[in-house]
Amino acid sequence: MNSLLYLIAIILIIGWVLGFFVYSIGGLIHILLVLAIISILLRLIGGRAV
Repeated sequence: MNSLLYLIAIILIIGWVLGFFVYSIGGLIHILLVLAIISILLRLIGGRAV
Protein backbone atom coordinates (compact mmCIF):
# COMPACT_ATOMS: atom_id res chain seq x y z
CA MET A 1 0.00 0.00 0.00
CA ASN A 2 2.84 2.40 0.78
CA SER A 3 4.48 1.86 -2.58
CA LEU A 4 1.12 2.68 -4.17
CA LEU A 5 1.00 6.02 -2.32
CA TYR A 6 4.55 6.74 -3.42
CA LEU A 7 3.65 5.95 -7.05
CA ILE A 8 0.56 8.17 -6.88
CA ALA A 9 2.66 11.00 -5.41
CA ILE A 10 5.20 10.75 -8.23
CA ILE A 11 2.47 10.69 -10.87
CA LEU A 12 0.80 13.73 -9.31
CA ILE A 13 4.07 15.65 -9.16
CA ILE A 14 4.81 14.84 -12.81
CA GLY A 15 1.27 15.90 -13.70
CA TRP A 16 1.73 19.14 -11.80
CA VAL A 17 5.03 19.93 -13.52
CA LEU A 18 3.61 19.15 -16.96
CA GLY A 19 0.48 21.11 -16.25
CA PHE A 20 2.45 24.04 -14.90
CA PHE A 21 4.65 24.33 -17.98
CA VAL A 22 2.37 23.03 -20.73
CA TYR A 23 -1.21 23.76 -19.76
CA SER A 24 -2.71 26.64 -17.90
CA ILE A 25 -5.58 24.93 -16.12
CA GLY A 26 -5.48 27.10 -13.02
CA GLY A 27 -6.41 25.69 -9.63
CA LEU A 28 -6.30 22.05 -10.74
CA ILE A 29 -2.52 22.16 -10.99
CA HIS A 30 -2.16 23.32 -7.41
CA ILE A 31 -4.62 20.70 -6.20
CA LEU A 32 -2.42 18.04 -7.83
CA LEU A 33 0.62 19.45 -6.05
CA VAL A 34 -1.13 19.48 -2.68
CA LEU A 35 -2.30 15.88 -3.14
CA ALA A 36 1.23 14.79 -4.04
CA ILE A 37 2.69 16.49 -0.98
CA ILE A 38 0.04 14.96 1.28
CA SER A 39 0.71 11.46 -0.02
CA ILE A 40 4.48 11.92 0.45
CA LEU A 41 3.91 13.15 4.00
CA LEU A 42 1.67 10.18 4.74
CA ARG A 43 4.43 7.88 3.54
CA LEU A 44 7.04 9.63 5.70
CA ILE A 45 4.80 9.71 8.77
CA GLY A 46 4.07 6.00 8.29
CA GLY A 47 7.76 5.42 8.97
CA ARG A 48 8.45 3.41 5.84
CA ALA A 49 10.35 5.98 3.85
CA VAL A 50 12.98 4.51 1.58
